[in-house]
Amino acid sequence: MDALVSTDWLAAELGASDLRVVDASYFLAADQRNPAAEYEAAHIPGAVFMDLGEIVDPSASLPMMLPSPEKFASRMQSLGLGDGSRIVLYDNSPYKSAARAWWMLDQVFGAHGVAILDGGFAKWQAEGRPVESGKPQIRHRHFTVWKNPKVVRDKAQMLANVESGAEQVVDARGAARFTGEDPDPRPNVASGHIPASFNLPHSQMFNADGTWKQGDALKAAFESAGIDLTRPLVATCGSGLTAASLVFGAHLLGKEDVALYDGSWSDWGSDPETPKAMGPA
Repeated sequence: MDALVSTDWLAAELGASDLRVVDASYFLAADQRNPAAEYEAAHIPGAVFMDLGEIVDPSASLPMMLPSPEKFASRMQSLGLGDGSRIVLYDNSPYKSAARAWWMLDQVFGAHGVAILDGGFAKWQAEGRPVESGKPQIRHRHFTVWKNPKVVRDKAQMLANVESGAEQVVDARGAARFTGEDPDPRPNVASGHIPASFNLPHSQMFNADGTWKQGDALKAAFESAGIDLTRPLVATCGSGLTAASLVFGAHLLGKEDVALYDGSWSDWGSDPETPKAMGPA
């Protein structure tokens, strides 16, 4: 199974005994949308709902911080996602949140056979494909507890990188947030960006119809932001959500030396001691 699958592919595979379909839609409070309620109203047949807002570290003061491996494995088991499953993720979110679910499953916590549905639920519905409502019966499956720390960065590592420049830092926030023209929406979080970082808004990973860019078009998106695809990358954003789209985009190009700053700007910008830059990259 490829990392990116089409609606045609999924329609043909629905009902396979090893296939698990997951709605990983996530919204911010300002959106005034309830992803669980939208899932129950309509979802791809057989899909389960992954609550990204709950699969976090409850002890952290920052949003969207990774949970412990044990908590993650427990949540996956309760969704019927286990060892040997082929998992297809989709969303109906402007933040393309299926990429965050993919990053946690495939990159951090060691699942195999994880893909994103190209175009998500919007494309599935636009094509008139079947949907269902309610909640499916879920059979718990074993999910092995494991974590790969190599793909996660913390603030200490990012501070060291400001000095060394060993890894390119790529910020997925919009340009006005990156330059500091727009203030951060979170209280007590500064404006601006990590010094020497590049700005590649996560929307640049997608075509106008919501499908992922691929091949030369995807490569051009990175290179037009000044990124050297032969060098290691660290993706960042506001809270670690949209940065995952950059990680997945790089993955589609075959890059393996890509990490994500878990705390992202909510961590960096809330610390008065961290250096901050304003203006364009």
